[in-house]
Amino acid sequence: MTKRRLARAAATLGAVGIVLFASPAHAADEINIDHVESADGKVSVLVAVDKLPGGATPDLDAVTVTVDGDPVDATAKTVEAGEIERTTVLALDTSRSMRGAPIEDAKAAAKAFLDAAPEDVKIGLLTFSGTVQSTIEPTTDHATLAAAIDDIKLTLGTRVYDAVVEAVDLAGVDGARNVLVLSDGKDQGGGAPIADAIASATDKQVVVDVVSLDQSPADRALLSQISDASGGSVIDADPASLEGVFTAQADALASQVLVTFPAPKKSTDEVNLAVQLTAGGATYDDSALVTIAVADQGPQAVSHGEAKVGKGALLLGGLALGVGLAILLAIVMMGAKGPSENQRRLAVYLGEAKPGGKGKRAGEAAPASLKESAVALTENFVKGDFEQRLNKRLAGGGVSLTAAEWLLIHAGVAAAAGLIGLILGGGPAMVVFLVLGTILPWLYLRRRHSKRLAAFNSQLAETLTLMAGGLSAGLSMPQAIDTVVREGIEPMSGELRRALVEQRLGVQIEEALDGVADRMESEDFAWVVMAIRIQREVGGNLSELLNTVANTLREREYLRRQVKVLSAEGRMSAYVLGGMPIVLFLYMLLVRPDAVRPLYTEPLGYAMSAAAITMLLGGFFVMSKIVKVEV
Repeated sequence: MTKRRLARAAATLGAVGIVLFASPAHAADEINIDHVESADGKVSVLVAVDKLPGGATPDLDAVTVTVDGDPVDATAKTVEAGEIERTTVLALDTSRSMRGAPIEDAKAAAKAFLDAAPEDVKIGLLTFSGTVQSTIEPTTDHATLAAAIDDIKLTLGTRVYDAVVEAVDLAGVDGARNVLVLSDGKDQGGGAPIADAIASATDKQVVVDVVSLDQSPADRALLSQISDASGGSVIDADPASLEGVFTAQADALASQVLVTFPAPKKSTDEVNLAVQLTAGGATYDDSALVTIAVADQGPQAVSHGEAKVGKGALLLGGLALGVGLAILLAIVMMGAKGPSENQRRLAVYLGEAKPGGKGKRAGEAAPASLKESAVALTENFVKGDFEQRLNKRLAGGGVSLTAAEWLLIHAGVAAAAGLIGLILGGGPAMVVFLVLGTILPWLYLRRRHSKRLAAFNSQLAETLTLMAGGLSAGLSMPQAIDTVVREGIEPMSGELRRALVEQRLGVQIEEALDGVADRMESEDFAWVVMAIRIQREVGGNLSELLNTVANTLREREYLRRQVKVLSAEGRMSAYVLGGMPIVLFLYMLLVRPDAVRPLYTEPLGYAMSAAAITMLLGGFFVMSKIVKVEV
């Protein structure tokens, strides 16, 4: 997480500051800003003073602090237990090259570090060779760590970079954190690369100091890349001097100075924090670019961030809202005449309405509801061939809506989808969701119609067998159809019921059955109706004919299902490969809009998007043709 993101998070959380680290920008080597954090309206700065010449003691009353060049009222003191959380992780090389005096001196040095470190400092332990051997979470129980150091065993291999990554993770995320690595050789490879070690330390802002034990300049340079990137240093040592090196590192923790001052009333992305102190008659300073949380100032004005849409889109949205309200007002004032008396009687006869009408007199129009008014207004625009085709598709899909009602619902779905897209992702997402809201209802209707047609065709053979049995028993064609209506299941029974109603109203049974074939777009049923018409004109045994047709349809249905099973894998591949880019684009548009914005804002992006859409459609078309087998 970058400092910029941490600053935004701190501003959102208010007075509860987020602990932030600053990689020190060394103005001088004598003092160093190790850590900066802000909480409860106060900024705490941890300053290392262990490198003052001659071990001089700083004058804590003469410390001055400036933020972007402006002095602030600051106080300084030696760090005491509980004032700021400090964590150190010791990472010790336990490879076979450390056998003998080096490992014994390293154990003694590590225990000397435990003895000299302040009691409030949490210390963790990690040992490594070919793998990370063992880890102990940072703790103030230094005696437990000393016992674990005595139990260290040596094994083959050296994975320094793995150890750095693990040690940084072990250091946690709170307070001032540093890692002290002891190694006598370079990383032997096979694990994490050096880039991962550097990235881990810098991303989590943990200072990594390295004790280089009798290493070559080339090996030392590799470790320097990690320490320099994290703000640490490489310390050259031999086995005899290890204890002194580790003790000096512990003493540095004991001599740290804590500088505090009130948090600023306003924040910027980064501020230049400078600390100056006096020791032994000389002045020393250091500075760093840091981000600190603002002080709690009570109720604040809410910042709504960057607007999702521009002024043009807002004006267009306001215009659309006004037009919608005007249409709604026109619908309410216009009203609806309601169905005529003949229409109501026919609806009762067809079973689509109940008789009586709740006590209304014959011919009396019902009061217009908002729904009826909206439907009546839409019917003025839905006429001609489009209305007939849409009504046919709705009837074939078993949807009990008129064309006007369906279009009203469709428009509502598209408008709602566009509004959701506008809220989630602004203008581009609104366009995408609007397109989806326009397409998906048609796909739903098409899918529903296809499933109902498949069910109709699968029932056709059994229906013909049932009709043939009725004809053999001496029933007429309408009576045989009525048997299917009473004993069959949807959708076959519903469609044949409608054909019977039409026959009772004066339509010839063949024409009524032709209407069923047309609505269901069933070629098989159309052939059945043609066979019935020919038989009624030329004579013959209709029952035997229907049985023959039923057997033929069963064989065709069996073959259809077999082909469908064999082509299922290809069809699924087409759906997945065709839908995956679209779903991934929508996901990125919602989660990471910046990553896909060039695709619809730059000329090269337009060309890439057009090429991708063209190839996607072409591939989907080819795959669909490959797996489509006509039976």
